[in-house]
Amino acid sequence: MTEKIRVLLVDDHVLFRSGVKALLQRHDDFEVLDEAGDGLEGIKRARSLQPDVILLDLHMPGISGLEAVKVITEEIPGARVLMLTVSEDAQDLMEALRAGASGYLLKNIEMDALLDAIRRAAEGDSVVSPQMTAKLIQGVREQPGAASQVVERDKFSPRERDILNCLAQGESNKEIARALDLAESTVKIHVQNIFKKLNMTSRVQVALYAVEHGFGPQSRHV
Repeated sequence: MTEKIRVLLVDDHVLFRSGVKALLQRHDDFEVLDEAGDGLEGIKRARSLQPDVILLDLHMPGISGLEAVKVITEEIPGARVLMLTVSEDAQDLMEALRAGASGYLLKNIEMDALLDAIRRAAEGDSVVSPQMTAKLIQGVREQPGAASQVVERDKFSPRERDILNCLAQGESNKEIARALDLAESTVKIHVQNIFKKLNMTSRVQVALYAVEHGFGPQSRHV
């Protein structure tokens, strides 16, 4: 039997939580551990339940989702936090990802896409709603001084640089393996080594680092 993905729902709208919970409960590979209506309660439930994936609203009364994700990712590094929000604001997107969120999804997401995003997050992938991807790249490029930063390339092996180029484009391990003609397990090892070198736990944080430091299609095989 496949191990279930243990999910915590944190959103101040009861009806929305109920809908997502009902959706997940229709699929055998998910287990909804609990739900919370604000950031503080979400932090408490995350501490006690140690979920695999947390679906976290951004704007809530009291402690916001942005404040909550900072605490959760610091205290429970094994948990993957997916922001699930109505906000299409590029600044909200950037702040959430920098705080350690593993993904940023809009609430108008299709049901099958949401299920796929949760599964991918549980496997360690980063997920951003397609309509927000362009804003993510643009937001990084508009950061003051981003273009002038010089990457410490000697920190990475040639293969790790290739993989950073791919991560800067938001590619999954499977896509990277196909592009570089490597086994997916080999890609996973390289990605983990990059995480250790950068002292980061989120794939999205690494992708942001890669874009900020000049990695991407234009620098492949440099």
